[in-house]
Amino acid sequence: MSDETLIAADPASEVDSAAGWTVVGATFLSTFTVFGVAYSFGSFFGPMADEFGSPRSAIALFFSITTFLYFGLGVVTGRIGDRIGPRPVLLFGSASLVIGLVLTSRVQSLWLGYATYGIGVGIGVACAYVPMVATVGLWFERRRTAALGVAVAGIGVGTLVVAPVTEVLIERNGWRDTYVHMALGAAVLLGVASIGARRPVGIGGASTVIPLKDVLRGSRAFGLLYASSVSLVFALFIPFVFLADYVSENDIDGSAGLLVGAIGLSSVLGRLGLGALAATLLPMRLYQGSFLVIALSFLIWLAAGSSYGLLLVFAIVLGVAYGGFIALAPAVAAELFGPVGLGGVLGALYTAAGLGGLVGPPAAGAMIDRFGYSWTLVVAFVFALVGFAILLPLRPDERR
Repeated sequence: MSDETLIAADPASEVDSAAGWTVVGATFLSTFTVFGVAYSFGSFFGPMADEFGSPRSAIALFFSITTFLYFGLGVVTGRIGDRIGPRPVLLFGSASLVIGLVLTSRVQSLWLGYATYGIGVGIGVACAYVPMVATVGLWFERRRTAALGVAVAGIGVGTLVVAPVTEVLIERNGWRDTYVHMALGAAVLLGVASIGARRPVGIGGASTVIPLKDVLRGSRAFGLLYASSVSLVFALFIPFVFLADYVSENDIDGSAGLLVGAIGLSSVLGRLGLGALAATLLPMRLYQGSFLVIALSFLIWLAAGSSYGLLLVFAIVLGVAYGGFIALAPAVAAELFGPVGLGGVLGALYTAAGLGGLVGPPAAGAMIDRFGYSWTLVVAFVFALVGFAILLPLRPDERR
């Protein structure tokens, strides 16, 4: 049974209706689950490094491969979701995520772990993120930005909840059993999310999907969005991988999981707050401002030293701006390219984040091993600032 048969037959009555908020809830739950899993990796960093006796750069590759795959595959899963609907894509991703986590809990070598975790979780996130977010865009016209902000707030709440819980589970049960527990929880939550994974009847589908090359051909706006994302994301994921290691290395009295959770909580505020502001202000300017604040946040980390309080300030500032970046990207893309076929556009755009995420954490790990954290944070600041500078020529009223 197709998802269209589960909802009303009049597309006009579906858009901006209460039914759309059910889809928002399903998207919130799916992003909560998959990003809660992915962004809790920092809690596993130390135990896995100790067991395998590996340098920081090697362990960071787990996160980088996963990030590259889920952002890189978004262009595929987004187009498939545009054609057949989000539910089958989400269910396939759920199976991939669960299998990947269970297999990772049994690996005896890093190289096998790269495959089980990277491929399993990478495909899982790619199937649960872009197709679901693009579907939300189809359900709304007047309140699209606000709805997208709520939907992607699941990323922040998942980070807030799952990272500290994971830290406790690892202390009690070890990192291997914790992956099994995460797999079981993810299976249940994504199964529930799939119930609400549907699009309005008569909107979307294979017959309405414009070839991606026709949408993006000659697009100056897309080129600027893409280049800026590559540069920003090179720096953006460093805290998710290395904050726990930084706290441990500097003998800081405080929970690293709480810091990552603070990024998640403040990102929720950023998603909801900036998403609401975008309804009255220019989404493009808010998007550009998010890039600038992310860059400046690394200066707070650099100044923090061994101060847990300043690290918490860093986490909050980064989280708010990161939340804006995530919430506003779909809104900006919908404004520039339209909501129909948005899954393919977002998927293509997110391959930029995949490239930055693939290179950034391992490069940062190698720099930390050789030069320490201070110089690494300076480099992160520069890359994020360059991402902001690339966006500046893009006007709010830019159209392809």
